[in-house]
Amino acid sequence: MAKIVQVTARAVVSYGVNPTARFLLRIGVTPNAVTIAGTVGVLIGAWFGAQGHLFWGTWIITACALTDVLDGTMARMRGSSGKFGALLDSSMDRIADGAVFGAVVYYMANQGNPYGGTIAALISLAAGQVVSYVKARAQSLGLNADVGIAERLERLVILGIGGLIGSAGVDWGLPAALWVLAVLSLITVFQRLIHAARTEPRPAEEPAA
Repeated sequence: MAKIVQVTARAVVSYGVNPTARFLLRIGVTPNAVTIAGTVGVLIGAWFGAQGHLFWGTWIITACALTDVLDGTMARMRGSSGKFGALLDSSMDRIADGAVFGAVVYYMANQGNPYGGTIAALISLAAGQVVSYVKARAQSLGLNADVGIAERLERLVILGIGGLIGSAGVDWGLPAALWVLAVLSLITVFQRLIHAARTEPRPAEEPAA
């Protein structure tokens, strides 16, 4: 699934994001401004979702989540993808993810936790944060953990599909997506830990006396 999503994302960048990025740069909009605006949009979408408006919440979050691709494209076009921009982007991603899954937890709890949806949402929230942490911590230690079946984009796609199914009146749609997401997120955590362990340089053997 990851390869399918990545191919689709590249197609979106080629046909939609690049022209938009060029336009925003021409009118003086900065990548950091787009990052912050996208996060604010996700927070608004999360509020709609928490209130039970799954259809509108899902579409607002999906549209605003695309800014995660847009701001990076703008930075590359401008030739200045600085360290602070990367830090801001990662920080806003964590805020957005927390808001989205927090909204799902709130919504599922008010629905009487059908099919264990609240539990699945909590697992997805915690595991999703750990997935991101493992990669960042591994990089800071000189290791490589850039692998996984359910990276951020895949997690948002799965959640979005569940939200749309739920908005169509299928009660089990969102909980089912959350359980799939919870399992895949946990698998991704272990994939990254195992991959990081394999990339750790082995200590040089001491010469024989």
